[in-house]
Amino acid sequence: MSIPVEKITEGALSLTSDARALLADRLVESLDPLTDDHVRDSWAAEALRRLDDVRSGKVATVPAAEALARVRALVK
Repeated sequence: MSIPVEKITEGALSLTSDARALLADRLVESLDPLTDDHVRDSWAAEALRRLDDVRSGKVATVPAAEALARVRALVK
């Protein structure tokens, strides 16, 4: 028996942000698995470091529209 994607999505969106991040990581890895454990572990550590930086206020987030505008201005 197959579970509809909508039902899975509903359940996934009810998870905590940390659990959703872990789920997203596992889903992406299932599409493009990293075979090198060192590389995978390094990316995971970097993602956690960046998350900690945002949560602690060490770095500020930028809305996507603003970030894209900045990049477009630099590229011109």
